Amino acid sequence: MNIDATFWVGISFVLFVGVLFYFKVPQKISNLLDENINRIKKNINEAEKLKDDAKNILSECETKLSKSKQEVDALIKNAKNETEKNIVKVNEEFHKIFENRKKIAEEKIRQMKVQALKDVKNFSVEIAIRSLEKIIKNSIDKKKLDKIYVSSIDEAKKILKNKSI
Repeated sequence: MNIDATFWVGISFVLFVGVLFYFKVPQKISNLLDENINRIKKNINEAEKLKDDAKNILSECETKLSKSKQEVDALIKNAKNETEKNIVKVNEEFHKIFENRKKIAEEKIRQMKVQALKDVKNFSVEIAIRSLEKIIKNSIDKKKLDKIYVSSIDEAKKILKNKSI
């Protein structure tokens, strides 16, 4: 009997497979693979839950973002309206102040004009009186001059009092 190397390889292989079955290696490998499969399924389920949670959070964030955009738009619109109102209000106040100052200036001008006219009249009366005094002094004697002078002054005073009132 000639035993060649393939025979011994075959016997070694059968013994090796027998030892593997004796120590329940295929069953342990199967259990390890089942555990890995279960762990992978569990991770996949958790990943799907996380994905769903992420989608929910994303949709909530998008909703909040759209609400925020609407609020910002509303705030900008309100700010523009308030600004326009304030501009109109300030413009109206400016015009009122300008009108008041204009009226005050016109009143001062009118008063100054009235005062200037009074001053011119008074100065004219004084000049007239002085001129009259000089004429009278040169043409009339002293007694007549004193009478005319006193009566002229009294008359001028009465006229000035009447015009001043």
